[in-house]
Amino acid sequence: MINDILQESGAALAYGAVGIALMALGYLVVEVTTPGHLGHQIWTDRNRGAALVLAAKLLGVGAIVTTAIASSEDRLAEGILSTAVYGLLGIILMTIAFYALDLLTPGKLGATVVDPRDLHPACWVVAASDLATAAIVAAAIS
Repeated sequence: MINDILQESGAALAYGAVGIALMALGYLVVEVTTPGHLGHQIWTDRNRGAALVLAAKLLGVGAIVTTAIASSEDRLAEGILSTAVYGLLGIILMTIAFYALDLLTPGKLGATVVDPRDLHPACWVVAASDLATAAIVAAAIS
């Protein structure tokens, strides 16, 4: 019983570390695709658009990681690897979707979603795109 708890705790720690690393990568993607310092925009300037776009990205990555973990077998090493690969794939696809939207819409999408004047409707479109892309990847996993 104690061995099971220790093994499961170690697995939770390993999966958690992979999930946190993937969410950090998702944060960096939003940082790179939008102008300005993302942390300052959200925590100091209270930029709602930047917060919405980042929140959707993190929720999407979390959904992919959760699905990958739930779909993994009892083989920890393979589960960790597949979680990392699917999470990375999801982030790549979300980034491609962002740039596709940028090509199809007027102006620079990154600048539009972090415009401090108001919560631009494009923020909701980017958020929906991230969540939809994550749902597609999660469905492909299971």
